Amino acid sequence: MQSPICAMLGIEFPLLAFSHCRDVVIAVSKAGGMGVFGAASLPPERLEEELAWIDAHIGGRPYGVDLIVPNSFAGKGEAQREAPCIPDEHKAFIAGLLEKHGVDGSDLALPGAVRSSLGDNMSDDGAARLLEVAFRHPIGLIANALGVPPPLMLELGKRHNVPVAALVGTRDHALAQVRAGVDILVVAGGEAGGHCGEVATMVLVPEVAAAVEAVGANTPILAAGGIVTGRQMAAAMAMGAHGAWTGSVWLTTAEAETNPVVKEKMLAASSRDTVRSKSRTGKPSRQLRSPWTDAWEAEGAPKPLPMPLQSLVSEPALRKVDKLSEGGHEGAKTLATYWVGQGVGLMNEAMGAAQVVQAFKEDWVVACERLNGFIGE
Repeated sequence: MQSPICAMLGIEFPLLAFSHCRDVVIAVSKAGGMGVFGAASLPPERLEEELAWIDAHIGGRPYGVDLIVPNSFAGKGEAQREAPCIPDEHKAFIAGLLEKHGVDGSDLALPGAVRSSLGDNMSDDGAARLLEVAFRHPIGLIANALGVPPPLMLELGKRHNVPVAALVGTRDHALAQVRAGVDILVVAGGEAGGHCGEVATMVLVPEVAAAVEAVGANTPILAAGGIVTGRQMAAAMAMGAHGAWTGSVWLTTAEAETNPVVKEKMLAASSRDTVRSKSRTGKPSRQLRSPWTDAWEAEGAPKPLPMPLQSLVSEPALRKVDKLSEGGHEGAKTLATYWVGQGVGLMNEAMGAAQVVQAFKEDWVVACERLNGFIGE
């Protein structure tokens, strides 16, 4: 395909797949797209293991790595790296919510002061350690999921001739990324799973495309947010994108690491069964609605803590919920949730990741032919 994304990344079809599952990354890259491995929560030694495994199984196909290095978060830049404190109110709220659904939360690791690999990884030093690992491998893309990439990421990208991508949710953010020298803009609308803004993909993609063109830049755009079919990808490209960045659609694939209970929920969900909330990470992120998410929005619930502290509250509890739900615990099955976009309403069939790529290609061609059919001779 004659897309600048294909030329820049050395791929056949400009479909990028963000996933925490190395098997999905490999399957998508082998099928002609590009898998992008989500590494934000991994310590450096685990990242080394995962990337080495990908290198050994991907057959030389290009793949990328995605990190979260936000421009600001609670405690960033503080001289003393003391463990942050979790308020008793939040610990009590979690315990009560779990108890209401028959889950014993007494053994959760929620002491007064805690540390997390995610919080460390989001610091400049932590990000540098992950970047050092990533660039020891033959990656074809490095992406930052929140804010302008740190100078080191941009520097290493240029040094190793690896394109740097960054996710944006507004026109102004996109222009800031262009000024910083980012190679690819991932323009994510509010329909997206995980961290997302408020502007819809249908509006944001052409708005950013026009703004980038107006400043004379030729930075290619990947559309993101609710895109789970080839026809949506074609629509986004008609609006000014050069390809698509996807995440949710891979969560129900055979290779995905998603909790089987949550997979079933996703396959049965409608586009209205997601909610955009700060309750999981401290920043707005879209996830599958459940009594867990509803509780944090209810009257009297504590206000979510800033990133990364909220993750230290939510993740231990949700990991326990996942484990118990897989064992058949009914209360945990009810609570179980995960990040997913509004496109979940179109995710009605479990397929392998390579099958999803093929379905994208076929649907994309049909959509383009349909558009061409509207043009008179």
